Amino acid sequence: MSNNIQQQTTINIQEKANLIWAIADKLVGVYKPHEYGNVILPMCVIKRFEDTLAPTKQAVLDTNAKLDKDGIVVKKGFLETAAGQQLYNLSPFTFQSLLNDPENIKENFESYLNHFSENVIDIIHRMDFDRELQKMADNNVLYLVIKEFCTSKAYLGADLVTSVDMGYIFEELVRKFSESYDEQAGAHFTARDIIYLMAELLVGNDEQKLEREGITASIYDMAMGTSQMLGCLTERFLKIDPEAEITSYGQELNNQTFAIAKADTLIKGGNADNMRQGDTLGDDKFSGYKFDYIISNPPFGIEWKTSKEAVEKEHNLGKAGRFAPGLPAIGDGQMLFLLNGIAKLKDDEGRMAIIQNGSSLFKGDAGSGESEIRGYLLEHDWLEAIVQLPNDLFYNTGIATYIWLITKNKSEERQGKVQLIDTSQCLSLIHI
Repeated sequence: MSNNIQQQTTINIQEKANLIWAIADKLVGVYKPHEYGNVILPMCVIKRFEDTLAPTKQAVLDTNAKLDKDGIVVKKGFLETAAGQQLYNLSPFTFQSLLNDPENIKENFESYLNHFSENVIDIIHRMDFDRELQKMADNNVLYLVIKEFCTSKAYLGADLVTSVDMGYIFEELVRKFSESYDEQAGAHFTARDIIYLMAELLVGNDEQKLEREGITASIYDMAMGTSQMLGCLTERFLKIDPEAEITSYGQELNNQTFAIAKADTLIKGGNADNMRQGDTLGDDKFSGYKFDYIISNPPFGIEWKTSKEAVEKEHNLGKAGRFAPGLPAIGDGQMLFLLNGIAKLKDDEGRMAIIQNGSSLFKGDAGSGESEIRGYLLEHDWLEAIVQLPNDLFYNTGIATYIWLITKNKSEERQGKVQLIDTSQCLSLIHI
């Protein structure tokens, strides 16, 4: 991606995020700033569905009426075909028409939401939007918020706002909400530059081979957030081979970000069943799966106490479990995510780019779990490179961070070696 295109895209993302953030001002007095996301993020998801479905809205309504007339009960396939999507809405209401009846806007909006296809209703429920809808109605801000989302600048349709850009808009909003409460936004947000660098590290050296042979690949993110990493890696593959067949898989613990990721997958036409919710360490949703590529930024310094029983059980399974080499200190589960990724890479060909902080490098004396895990990597000669990143790339964090590049198919000239790359003094990373 050229610098000019990427800069323009970044500007558009910032402008759109700022506009949506401004909508949150309508919530002043009803919500605290750090609570704005409870309303704004679900509304963004719903509006994106609305705008994406708008061109085929009437065709869906006409198809539904004909099916009813013909006495056809099983409608799902017909309606998806009419919508041109794996989702649809059978309500006659739109955001704009909801404004025509202010007195009944809550009831009409509820009806509008309940007429989405079941997969969308599930997403909305996961975001706990029912509770917020009632609160907005009780405090007379629902009409104002819907009205603001009706402006042309608030258009979020997939024809003009790409999946990758939408992911970054969501992440920028999450960052703003987190900063308003002095939360660690770095736990949610991974800067664009970092992700493009990770994608390049994964596939850049093999670009000519991949272009020549064509690309069919499975990709996985074990802490996917809103799935932007999966989107960017897919984008990089498509740049090499426009006919690339990429199957994405992801797991996420947070309800809200998981719902966003699932929504985006639906709109892209991917398999939303491959996006799964749960604790990756304690409740692995992809047991037995193997992937070609893994890209991930798991949380830093998060204790794994709540997953302790499940983690230790797998550790005791030895090679049959994900955590055989060793267990890190209970207060920092980073290296468990590292082991999870290694266990899920295809033998003799899988590659992983994963972000770690300094504890994975330096924590743990000889014989400790951390030391045993590092030894395990080196003994198998899977660690290809470690890239130290500038300290200010993660919001609200100033700690040293690194990209670990794990390769189960090291080239002959790299065997027995680990490349250490220091970019910590770079003012900005090179855009790919």
